[in-house]
Amino acid sequence: MARVLVLGGGFGGLAAAHKLIGAKTPDLEVILFDQEEVFTVGFRKTWTLLGIDPEPGNGRRSNLEKKGIRRVHGRITSIEPQRKVVEANGEQFEGDFLVIALGVELAPELIGGLKEHALSVYDRRSLPRAAQALRQFQGGKIVVGIFGNPYQCPPAPYEIALLVNEQLRNRQVNAELTVFTPLPMSLPILGSAGCSVIEDRLADAGIKFLASHTAVNVEANKVVFSNGTHLDFDLLLGIAPHRAPEVVRSCGLTEGGDWVPVDTQTLETRYPGVFAIGDVNLVKMANGKPLPKAGVFAEGQGKVVAQRILETLAGNQPAAIFEGIGGCFLEIDSQNAAKIEGHFLAIPEPQVLLTDASPKLLEEKRQFEKDRLTGWLK
Repeated sequence: MARVLVLGGGFGGLAAAHKLIGAKTPDLEVILFDQEEVFTVGFRKTWTLLGIDPEPGNGRRSNLEKKGIRRVHGRITSIEPQRKVVEANGEQFEGDFLVIALGVELAPELIGGLKEHALSVYDRRSLPRAAQALRQFQGGKIVVGIFGNPYQCPPAPYEIALLVNEQLRNRQVNAELTVFTPLPMSLPILGSAGCSVIEDRLADAGIKFLASHTAVNVEANKVVFSNGTHLDFDLLLGIAPHRAPEVVRSCGLTEGGDWVPVDTQTLETRYPGVFAIGDVNLVKMANGKPLPKAGVFAEGQGKVVAQRILETLAGNQPAAIFEGIGGCFLEIDSQNAAKIEGHFLAIPEPQVLLTDASPKLLEEKRQFEKDRLTGWLK
């Protein structure tokens, strides 16, 4: 019997596990490891923060068992990529293939004072506190801060700023909003023309935008930048630095860095039969920049890796490759969304554009969530 160990039950892990089990290959066991029972689509954080979509938007990973996917509910304490051995809940599991899909670890401790003075909008457990602070906000300065790069869902900080601004105006709360990023423009993948569209929309909403601002410290009501300037705030909505989880970094897969290097097309690590997919990996585009960390890419990578494993088990030379085609949504107000989409791994450079915003795309975003929850966890 062949055994595939899938580490992580997010977009990548769920997509890989379902494709593997859906092939109905004889004598194939798929084991998925995850320490969280509830799965939530990442972009729902904005809706939770603002309380604008009360419809339940999560699924239970325990439902995977009904589909033939064995699930281990618990924390992974060690990974041995050479042997394809994983330890969880005090038990060791050995596989023929290993799929690392453990996402990111938020690391606010890398910025002094960030954990103490900011409200995390990327941590599901911290979102209720951030949402409460926003509901109780009576006026003053709000800062949406990007404290590291790369980070998940690159448009989200701008979406948050626009929707927070709209909601506060509707409540007739006098607020001054600022968004800052360490990057030279809002979303460099779009180029200067696409970024101008986003930055002009921020300006039209009265939101100040600060590019090339690298935060080095956070004090009570003040963010300090590497250029010696600072930014005052009454409420700081922070996106903490990201990195691969400790269990991944400590086993050598990141090769001393923050992410797992993989082959751009096959997603295989330097260890044969060991793949890393989704936010945990480092896939470089033709311009040398990292592929954006978005659920749609994790899903696509999961399907490619699963197909390569199935082809190998069938005795064939694996042919499936990851092409980097996809996109993510950017809500610009409560009624409309735009989409950033294209061929991110195109050569000689990424071919990516920002669409016009429309109600149709907002509905497409909501349907995207429903389709995944229904297909994977119902």
